[in-house]
Amino acid sequence: MSEWETAFQSGVVVWDWIIAIYLFLAGMSAGSVMISIYLKRKVIVGKPSESGILKATAFLAPFGIIVGLTILVFHLTKPLDFWKIMIFINPTSVMAMGVVLFNVYMAALFAWIGIIFRKQIVSFLKGRFEIVDSILDKLEAFENYLELFLAFLALLLAVYTGFLLSALPTFPMLNNPVLPILFLFSSLSSGAAACLLVGILVFKESPLSASVSWVHSFERPVVMFELFVLVAFFTGLIFAGGQSEQAAWNAISGGFWASWFWWGVIVVGMLLPLLMNALTPKSIRHGALYIFTVTSLSLAGVLMLRTFILYAGQLTVV
Repeated sequence: MSEWETAFQSGVVVWDWIIAIYLFLAGMSAGSVMISIYLKRKVIVGKPSESGILKATAFLAPFGIIVGLTILVFHLTKPLDFWKIMIFINPTSVMAMGVVLFNVYMAALFAWIGIIFRKQIVSFLKGRFEIVDSILDKLEAFENYLELFLAFLALLLAVYTGFLLSALPTFPMLNNPVLPILFLFSSLSSGAAACLLVGILVFKESPLSASVSWVHSFERPVVMFELFVLVAFFTGLIFAGGQSEQAAWNAISGGFWASWFWWGVIVVGMLLPLLMNALTPKSIRHGALYIFTVTSLSLAGVLMLRTFILYAGQLTVV
């Protein structure tokens, strides 16, 4: 058996790479929504429906949640019984509270997207469903409150995936209060990269637009703070001693997952995009190939971070 197969098929692992993809997609959805709401309120001049970044979010945010939840449902032992967790709510269950959050988030998200792209939706329906236009017209009066509520839900969703893992007391590396903060900043990082990638290359947002410039200026400090939180994450584990210290050293000091962390998460996912943004001439930074490369590296780094936290976090059991 190869080193890859050994690492990914360890008998200790309860939550595998499928869950890592789910965590990545949920975080990307939340991050893109938080960024787009800020852009709409503070940066975008003119009609928000014409912004390539907001068009990207209108696709990415629902896609991340729908695909992520679909993956999660079919990964369960009894996927056909998933509806029960939506009907029989257990307020003491982190998973059950997450389902409630997802439902409310999706409702608010679709309402917000409907308000922004109301004209396009009505034009597409060609008057066949007048009730849709009537509902969107009534919702538009509450747009400001809905937007603030959605931003709050997106923030909760970004940290929820961290709380979901930190609620596992048998794994000392995952049972870490810094984990939700780390997942919040990685969500913002992946949301920014996804918005730039799809907004510019698919929806033709100008690389010189105010929105793109703001996301670029926002992305760099987010990655720097993400690095700082990672240091705090492992420093806290090491200073805690015992099983927590052992879990930290197991993860970063040697072996497959240490290489995955240092070369994949840190070098490829964080340092390389930072260096490329700092050293590449502006004339090249506006090119499609450059944008695709940098954003893809950032997205790969976040996915590798979630995978690392999930697998390395399960190596040491209390």
